[in-house]
Amino acid sequence: MLTTRRSPFELFERLEQQLITTAWVPPAEILDAESAYTVRLELPGVDHESINIKATDHNLVISAKRPDTTNYDSVSPVLSEFRSGAWSRSFCFPHNLDREQLKATYRNGILEVIAGKAIMHTSVTVKIED
Repeated sequence: MLTTRRSPFELFERLEQQLITTAWVPPAEILDAESAYTVRLELPGVDHESINIKATDHNLVISAKRPDTTNYDSVSPVLSEFRSGAWSRSFCFPHNLDREQLKATYRNGILEVIAGKAIMHTSVTVKIED
């Protein structure tokens, strides 16, 4: 059996390359109130024109694109943790969403989407006519 010895630094270099190529996914926060859900995402550097929000009965899908603003013409980066590119996040909720009540704001790099909960009637009372 042939074994090769690798430097531990080589393993770290491979890990770093894998991290560099992973997709950027913004951190999110979801708040549950009595009548609505509030979804907040950190989106620094994202133009509000590129943000797309779609809702179905139980799902909210948010997607956007962060442009690559790096300029390495005259310099070589020693370290760069900036991420760019397109991404999409989907959130599933236990209650139906009222798509007529969706509101979104984008200020200071924070996207806030308020999705009202749909009123669902579980039972109906029927009056019997004489």
